[in-house]
Amino acid sequence: MLLYIHIPYCDSKCHYCSFNSYVDKFDTRKNYMLALEKQLIYELKLFKATKESIETIFIGGGTPSTINPSLFKPIFKTLKPFIKSDAEITTEANPNSATKEWLEGMYLLGVNRVSFGVQSFNRDKLKALNRSHSPKDAIDAIHNAKKIGFKNISLDLIYNYTGDTKELLSSDIEEAFRLPINHISAYELTIESGTKFANTPKVRQEDDELAFFVADEIKRHGFTHYEISNFGTYQSLHNKGYWSLKDYIGIGAGAVGFKKDSRYYPTTDIDRYIEEPLNIHKEEISNDELLTEKLFLGLRSNIGVDENILNEEMKKRADFLVEKEKLSKENGIYKNRNYFISDELVLYIEAIC
Repeated sequence: MLLYIHIPYCDSKCHYCSFNSYVDKFDTRKNYMLALEKQLIYELKLFKATKESIETIFIGGGTPSTINPSLFKPIFKTLKPFIKSDAEITTEANPNSATKEWLEGMYLLGVNRVSFGVQSFNRDKLKALNRSHSPKDAIDAIHNAKKIGFKNISLDLIYNYTGDTKELLSSDIEEAFRLPINHISAYELTIESGTKFANTPKVRQEDDELAFFVADEIKRHGFTHYEISNFGTYQSLHNKGYWSLKDYIGIGAGAVGFKKDSRYYPTTDIDRYIEEPLNIHKEEISNDELLTEKLFLGLRSNIGVDENILNEEMKKRADFLVEKEKLSKENGIYKNRNYFISDELVLYIEAIC
């Protein structure tokens, strides 16, 4: 099984961010981490965790680098018996708050992979996105992580912000590959309700060609495109666990857990979560909904779709897509040749279009 830990604190709110995060309430951090521990103990029992049954851990947010490593210690102490010896343990981090001391502290706790929210190396673009770091902050943080001993380092990039050109994005990608990374997540800017950009939706430009351009440029440097937004010589085990619909525990305000045919939602409000960390809403998922998720997740990644989960009519349509060279099929697994049309392929297989 997998474990996700949500840290809802941020130094600043990015204009595109729709995640459950706060730029205030920093005085609640200690109590929040205590509440996390309570929920963790409860969830380990609920999910019937056994010795070394946790394959991967992902600490996300928000901004995990706003939390002192000392506050994570009780969490890792509780988790120690359950973590596999070779587990992938990732933390997200913002370049401005991921100091050398913070990175060292997390490394000593057992974190072995770090994902930096870089988004761009262009100073004007960073300012427009309301990122609180400079290009130099990002470069220094990544070099520090490498020196400390992190073998697996990732960074995020965003494209299709207004004014993005092939030249600008090529410059970002070239700068990324001058750094000691083995993974990139490249996300197309989306406009979500409740965000700053929701008031100015035209900041997102409509240029479908840039998605292919970004993917081709990253692949040209030797990274494998293993999911619509993810590339690397290293492929995140945690990500692939999600896409395979493995069970995962989600702890923290705004986290989500998944077990077989149910999702679990703790409250999103920090203050309420601190008071009631075990106030968790359970949502049951139908077989049809699970099938649709398996199709979408499988065809937008190199996980693929097992023919055994499809009914006969779906198999016929999937085989037709193989005949038309839209999909490939090997050992009973359908694989997608072009992740950017995955939604259309799923709709066709399910005969929804």
